[in-house]
Amino acid sequence: MMATKGNSGDNRSRSSMSVFIVAGLCCFFYILGAWQRSGFGKGDSIAVEITRQTDCSILSTLNYETHHGIDEGPVKEFKPCPNRYIDYTPCQDQLRAMTFPRDNMNYRERHCPREEEKLHCLIPAPKGYVTPFRWPQSRDYVPYANAPYRSLVVEKAIQNWIQYEGNVFKFPGGGTQFPHGADAYINELAAVIPMDNGIIRTALDTGCGVASWGAYLFKKNVIAMSFAPRDSHEAQVQFALERGVPAVIGVLGTIKLPYPSRAFDMAHCSRCLIPWSGNDGMYMMEVDRVLRPGGYWVLSGPPINWRNNFVAWQRPKEELEEEQRKIEDTAKLLGWEKKHEKGEIAIWRKRLGFHHDQDPQPTMCDSRNADDVWYKKMELCVTPSPETIVHDEDGGIAWKPYPERLNVLPSGISTGSVPGVSADTFQDDNKAWKKHVSAYKRTNKLLDTGRYRNIMDMNAGFGSFAAALDSPKLWVMNVMPTIAEKDTLGVIYERGLIGIYHDWCEAFSTYPRTYDLIHANGIFSLYKDKCDAEDILLEMDRILRPEGAAIIRDHMDVLAKVSRTVKGMRWKTKIVDHEDGPLVTEKVLFAVKQYWVADENNSTSTE
Repeated sequence: MMATKGNSGDNRSRSSMSVFIVAGLCCFFYILGAWQRSGFGKGDSIAVEITRQTDCSILSTLNYETHHGIDEGPVKEFKPCPNRYIDYTPCQDQLRAMTFPRDNMNYRERHCPREEEKLHCLIPAPKGYVTPFRWPQSRDYVPYANAPYRSLVVEKAIQNWIQYEGNVFKFPGGGTQFPHGADAYINELAAVIPMDNGIIRTALDTGCGVASWGAYLFKKNVIAMSFAPRDSHEAQVQFALERGVPAVIGVLGTIKLPYPSRAFDMAHCSRCLIPWSGNDGMYMMEVDRVLRPGGYWVLSGPPINWRNNFVAWQRPKEELEEEQRKIEDTAKLLGWEKKHEKGEIAIWRKRLGFHHDQDPQPTMCDSRNADDVWYKKMELCVTPSPETIVHDEDGGIAWKPYPERLNVLPSGISTGSVPGVSADTFQDDNKAWKKHVSAYKRTNKLLDTGRYRNIMDMNAGFGSFAAALDSPKLWVMNVMPTIAEKDTLGVIYERGLIGIYHDWCEAFSTYPRTYDLIHANGIFSLYKDKCDAEDILLEMDRILRPEGAAIIRDHMDVLAKVSRTVKGMRWKTKIVDHEDGPLVTEKVLFAVKQYWVADENNSTSTE
């Protein structure tokens, strides 16, 4: 049984919930009572199973810091933020957004606080917060306490987005364009788009709602990057991430999407309310930039099939006809081939290049800046494909099917598109991260169990950490810092993984408590002279779930400072040697964020 109705959990005493990191050197274990208190009835069995699997007989008294004579000094205690900040998204703050122009959705884009406006406190979890269900149950059920917003239940009732039952939200898999379920809708698309052979692996869902399309695509081993603004559809991206589906707060507005060119095998809009016919086709040109040659664009809903629907849509048929004409004209300009139109679904396929006799010829963008997108304005031009791209007879990029493409040499490296990176560099990196992850699993034995569904790699490199973890139980948001020496996010997508550009001097485009595990390789050394490490750690704390884990690799002097800081955030930490031994200067910090909620306890120190 997935849930019990009513508030029976309010009358129950706190019961066992294990939080852990187990190692040959150390074992973290403490008891927290989130599940049973909220009436789920599953907490005890999960805790017992974890306890059974976890060998805490090696509860070592070894303290790495004192063993190596490291004096951490005084611990600064961070106070909880006021309760009004429980769902605070610093760069998409609603009040700040209203001070920006509404033209082209500018006010829904990223607008981060100035230095003097930043919070230096810990974002609390709401009362009653519980650990989410494990995948695949999480696809269909979200604890009400974690995102207590019912507006979508009423607003989207007939579209089967979301239902409220007892102490959980239920997601039947419906959407505005597929009220009878995503499975049938996806199968209809799969009759045109080859989703069953591994060729289509990465997808972009624009205006995703609660991300049911992306949630059900996992059945076909397709991973979708979903985005939607923080707007009147309260908490839609938060619901997506609570369900265990990749999503970020975002919008097609005035700046380029934070993804590399030619990243996605498929892009999708299901009544996403994006004005594709406006701005002289600029939004379609931006989709074209991030869509690989041979990739597909799906448009579902207005204005497709306007002749039969203009009355139901309550829009003038002349307006809808003109809107579709402009979309068709832009698609032709981009060299897209229309493959399908039936009912309210139209599908185009992007070709490799343009016909030389095409009239009019599109304005071409500067290909040297195709991936320079961070806070860059969208342009009215078409991004050319590099001449080095190897393509198949159908005009698509000749990528291997997934999962084969996860470990083969990406063409971005074999063709020299990433300067200074050789085939040997890539293979050595892949081998190194398999070794690192194997060592991680010896320390945190729950990496393979499904306990961590939403994982973030803050400095992803070639994506080899994610490749080494590859499992249907989890997904990894591979973040490419905008100040990284080499931009390899395109390589990450070519491997069949997903990721995003981001500057860690700013807040990430997500809600609080949306990741189960955060991996940070060299991130504090990278940003040493760029911004305050305390701000980065506060942001990690914001997006990490209570009882979530962090793994931080860096030099010992850096980790000592990090350990001292997070102890004031109520994190439990242990620093362990590199797997090659104590003489290696790089060490690894394992941490667990303790469970605490709003008003429960104002002390956040672990001392």
